[in-house]
Amino acid sequence: MAAIQPVSDSTFQQSVLSADGPVLVDFWAGWCSPCKQLAPIVEELAAEYAGRIGFFSMDIDANAQTPMEYGIMSIPTLLVFKGGQVVKGITGARPKAAIARELEAVLA
Repeated sequence: MAAIQPVSDSTFQQSVLSADGPVLVDFWAGWCSPCKQLAPIVEELAAEYAGRIGFFSMDIDANAQTPMEYGIMSIPTLLVFKGGQVVKGITGARPKAAIARELEAVLA
C-alpha cells in the first residue's frame, strides 16, 4: 500500500471525510513547480506519520468539484481533515519542519 493514496471527487467522501483519524490532502497539478518541490516532502512526512495521519493527493486538473468546494485558489495547498472537517490549511511550498509542526499541533 502506497503511503500517499490518490483521491478523486468521487472517492473524497469515503476516503477523506469518513476517515477514522486525521488525514492530509495535497491539492496539486502537474504543471505546478512548487507542487513538484513539495511532493518529496509530503512523501517523507507520509512515511514518518504512517499509522497516525492518512495522506491523500488530488490532481486539481482531473478533479474540479472538490477543490472548488474547499475554496482552493492556489496550489500547492495542504488541507488537514479531522472528523470530516478542515482543521488546518497550508498554502504554498513550505519546509518539512514547518509542515511537521502543523501536523503535530493537529495530533496534540
